[in-house]
Amino acid sequence: MIVPMKKVSFVMLEQQRKDALKKLRRLGVVHLERLTGNSAALSDFRDAYAKADAAYRILAEIKHPRQQGTASSISFDREMVLAKAEEILALAERKKQCMEIIAADKMELERFAGWGNLDSEDFEYLAQKGILLSLYEIPREAYAELPQSVQTVLVNETKSLSRFLLLEYTDGTVPVGAASRPAELPAEAYAVPMIRSSTSRLRTEIQELQTEIISINDTLDAAVIYKSLLQQCCVVVGKDIEFENVYSGMGHDETADGVTEPKFMPLAWLSGFVPVDKLESVRNLSQEEHWAIAISDPSDDDEVPTQLKNNRFVSLIYPVSDFLGTVPGYREYDISGWFLLFFCLFFGIIFGDGGYGLLMVVAAVGAEIASIVKGKKIPPVYNLLLLLGFFTVAWGTVTCTWFGLPPEVLPEWLKALSFDPISNVYAAVSPENEALVKQNLQIFCFAVALVQLSIAHIKGFIRYIRSPKCLGEIGSLLMLWGIFFVVLNMVVKLDYFFGIATMGNEILALVGVGFVLSFIFSNYDGSLGASILESCKNIVSVLLGVVNVFSDIVSYIRLWAVGLAGSAISSTVNDMAGPTFGGALIFLGILLLVFGHGLNMILNVLSVIVHGVRLNTLEFSSHLGMSWSGFEYEPFCEIKAVDNK
Repeated sequence: MIVPMKKVSFVMLEQQRKDALKKLRRLGVVHLERLTGNSAALSDFRDAYAKADAAYRILAEIKHPRQQGTASSISFDREMVLAKAEEILALAERKKQCMEIIAADKMELERFAGWGNLDSEDFEYLAQKGILLSLYEIPREAYAELPQSVQTVLVNETKSLSRFLLLEYTDGTVPVGAASRPAELPAEAYAVPMIRSSTSRLRTEIQELQTEIISINDTLDAAVIYKSLLQQCCVVVGKDIEFENVYSGMGHDETADGVTEPKFMPLAWLSGFVPVDKLESVRNLSQEEHWAIAISDPSDDDEVPTQLKNNRFVSLIYPVSDFLGTVPGYREYDISGWFLLFFCLFFGIIFGDGGYGLLMVVAAVGAEIASIVKGKKIPPVYNLLLLLGFFTVAWGTVTCTWFGLPPEVLPEWLKALSFDPISNVYAAVSPENEALVKQNLQIFCFAVALVQLSIAHIKGFIRYIRSPKCLGEIGSLLMLWGIFFVVLNMVVKLDYFFGIATMGNEILALVGVGFVLSFIFSNYDGSLGASILESCKNIVSVLLGVVNVFSDIVSYIRLWAVGLAGSAISSTVNDMAGPTFGGALIFLGILLLVFGHGLNMILNVLSVIVHGVRLNTLEFSSHLGMSWSGFEYEPFCEIKAVDNK
């Protein structure tokens, strides 16, 4: 469930502001409203955090340091860690500069690779003596046609290119690179810019810089022991940023400069949100510190944080919601239980193979045993994996799907556990049975859609039970059921379903009555006329809503389609590996099986993320009217323990 919140507002003396914040942080239950502070101290804290975080990221990129060590014997000292961060950043910057210089030097050497050993100082010396030399490249056939008036010295030639020096005599005042281009020189001649140093010095510089980079890498490797301390520093400074942001951003009275005895006592104030079960501790603290406190229900304009509180079983879905970053709004529904149930069902159908489920169960049990042996708490994700494995095994059992193997090679007792209407055993008997099983699976997917979307509208009916708006939810529910039978007729092509003609008058009546009730009451907010007028204004959206119901139901057929694709891949892998068994290539066959089924499981995981999650967060949530617009309850509190692994 979503824990009810109360809005609390505090007023205290301005001179108590900092001490009050420290005590509120120590209490650790008040989620403060968003504040934007501005102070010199806040800027300093942010700069320190940026340095520590950047240094931590640099060390985190070093996966296999050549020098191993531990920081267990180094006590945390903030100034020392920040100094180390600056040292690491300086080393990383110098390494970057060295790599840039090396790249430039190599480019320069590559540019003059065909010229041999060059030294710009030699050219400058000759220029001072009145001999000005310029470097040129020209097509070989064009060089042979140069007029005699152009004095050149041929350096070397390739099949297509000639390199030469253009010779000019000056009074010794014309610097290198300032020579004029003779008019007789053809346009094909390319003037090569002078080398910025010498080829020998460039090579020496590259070697020196490479040696310096090795030294820097060794120093950074040795500094990896400070990675956990830098992480801890980020946490500490992050809390300082949080505190200073609140301190400088909270409301307070200002006194005029130079006034030593103001006519009033300056005050400070701030607001936040507290779970109702922790409200008493806030009251007690306010009474002890003599703060004024106001407690009220959050208004519609307040941005209220969301705190979820569920039993241990329902909480198994939290790793998925944390991964997705989805948080329901404070005034929305907590669908954690329904999300878990249908997510597990969708997971089992998409994976669709009992053999894969057994592998997940074994992996989850092994991981949990390893955690118990190490004396660690079992992560919730292991229990979630175990639950998903059980659902996958269950679906594989009722459909008789085990590692993509054909039913005839499976033991009889395993085939006996399957459920004929959706079983591969029954489908293998004849093409007619195969078509019937395919149809039954499609009907099952649509039935899952009907159940889940009906739950959404039933929850809406319960929510608005004291308002005529609940009739709009009844209308949506009737329309959903009517369109369900329309879908069966159009997609599955049934003539009858439970004895009712799928396109009979009863079904059309369901859709019609449901549409009318939804049109009249869905926008009800105290006035029936205003509700109808609002629906008329949005008539296009209302009509598209009917189409959306149809598409939402049909969307659930993706469960069958994706599961069918995974089953086809596993069967193909078996067919490819089968001929290798019983011969010399058996090892290759085993590798093919492991790789093929492993790849199929990875693709199934991606399919669950794309399709299984979507049905919960889009189709189901849209019928609930949820936008997942919430943000987590994060109380203003002391530093939590840092994991220094």
